[in-house]
Amino acid sequence: MAKIISFLFCAFVNLSYKSSEGYKILAVLPIPSPSHGILGDNLVRHLLNAGHEVTYVTPFTSKQKNHTNLHIVDVDSNHVIYDDGEDMLNFQQILDQKAAVVDSQFLFWVLSNVADMTLSNPNVQKLMRDPQQKFDVIIVEYIFTDVLSALSAIYQCPFIWFSTIGPHWMVLNLVHGPLNPAYNTDFLQARVPPFPFLGRIEELWTQMKGLYHHKFDFFYEEERIYEKRIVPILQEQGKPVLDFNVIKYNASLLLGNSQVALSDAVPLPPNYKHIGGFHINEVVKPLPANLQKIMDDAENGVIYFSMGSNLKSKTMPEELKKGLLEVFGRLKQTVLWKFEENLPDRPKNVHILQWAPQQSILAHPNLVLFITHGGLLSLTEAVYFGAPVIAIPVFADQFLNANQVQHKGIGVKVDLSYNLHKDLKIALDEVLGDLPKYTARAKEISSAYRDTPISPGQELSFWVEHVVRTRGAPHLRSVAVAYDDDYDDDDSDGDEDDHGDGVDDGDNHQSTNHQSAGQATRIIAERSQGAAADDDDDDDDDDNDDDDDHIGVNGVYYDDCVDDGDYDNDKDDDS
Repeated sequence: MAKIISFLFCAFVNLSYKSSEGYKILAVLPIPSPSHGILGDNLVRHLLNAGHEVTYVTPFTSKQKNHTNLHIVDVDSNHVIYDDGEDMLNFQQILDQKAAVVDSQFLFWVLSNVADMTLSNPNVQKLMRDPQQKFDVIIVEYIFTDVLSALSAIYQCPFIWFSTIGPHWMVLNLVHGPLNPAYNTDFLQARVPPFPFLGRIEELWTQMKGLYHHKFDFFYEEERIYEKRIVPILQEQGKPVLDFNVIKYNASLLLGNSQVALSDAVPLPPNYKHIGGFHINEVVKPLPANLQKIMDDAENGVIYFSMGSNLKSKTMPEELKKGLLEVFGRLKQTVLWKFEENLPDRPKNVHILQWAPQQSILAHPNLVLFITHGGLLSLTEAVYFGAPVIAIPVFADQFLNANQVQHKGIGVKVDLSYNLHKDLKIALDEVLGDLPKYTARAKEISSAYRDTPISPGQELSFWVEHVVRTRGAPHLRSVAVAYDDDYDDDDSDGDEDDHGDGVDDGDNHQSTNHQSAGQATRIIAERSQGAAADDDDDDDDDDNDDDDDHIGVNGVYYDDCVDDGDYDNDKDDDS
């Protein structure tokens, strides 16, 4: 009986602790791509399971929609970027080289337009203009969505970037984590180290050119959106109107959909955290009965073929479909092909799936090979479940992912072309002809991937909570971020006026809140040391609330929405 009472008491304490640690989180994942929707929905799932209240800005219907702590802000209109209902990508466009599959400027203008549409959406406008709305932290997905960092100016709380791909110079630049181009590739260049000399030169040029466009082309478009969508709200609510360049570089943390076993080990700043694989179900869901029987009965194993959710297989030219069916029909393995329509005259060993429970298929013991477009979610699942891969990259980072497949020794890459059926046959002969080698290597990488102290979902929740508990986690930030361009005279005329307007603004900002790195570091240290001595009646910032405003990078203060002077975020200070 005593043991039962003790257990119930501990359970009560644990539940009470979880409840007291529940935070209000704004999660903004507005990109209308199904894979981004999967990531967003699972990010929200983990935060809800950790006991938090989440407001979720999304263009998709969430599987968590009935959760009492979830509030959906619908931005379904973002789907308009798919050319009024037409597929953004199709096989014919790519085969004829008419699609901008690795053009960073094209991606910027498309995705910055998504950010603008998100901020102008009536549902988001209503959310932003509600003066009663408070959040403890904001999480925003990064993919040329820099302007969404301005949400932190409205809610005056810590801000976290979530990168849907691995670490790359564009997103790390936001937390001053520059990557050495001698051994770090631009994700659209798709190189795997070691680079040859000319490759290193090209990577350096890519970063230099990219930084130029970000500073002079992209920044002005972001600033225009900020001044049009955000500044009027700040003025209405009587909040400081900060220079966008100050807000843009004020993130506390960067969560990356990455895992070092799947990519290259590169030096990263302390506020970059790997959470790759958080979308994978902790418990594999059972297969539908008919699919379970097909896979169970496959004596020679199963090959699963899917080109992802953005590229529709139904847009594949007829001659290519026939060629692939002929190649698959000659195999002794059972083939599962994710295809949006039924295919007539297909071989007996080929089964069409209009919807495929991918994780459950990859987890089946009879799965021997995964033919994929090389999307990061698919590749992550393949590695997690130890499946060899043939990658057929189509768009953006998929080319880098496919090169990593070869580099890691878990499969081969095939180019998408009118000769796909011929090239795929060669790849199938290679992998199936040496299947034990590829399977062993895939299992080895899988073991390294899984060998972590906590799950990716727990890692995600912990670091989000850590940012709130430590009021923006200033101890994780690079001190280099606090150094602005105070000594930089970009126009080389001997003064610190880079704009020619008579103002000594070597930092390219007009913010009156700018302070030196030394001042920022000193104030952060003083607040950290004095936090435990604060009490509930002490309001260091003199704004008549119990929340001592926190200092971010560049010496910019923000209200962190926590009504206590200490760091444990309750209302009982530990004096």
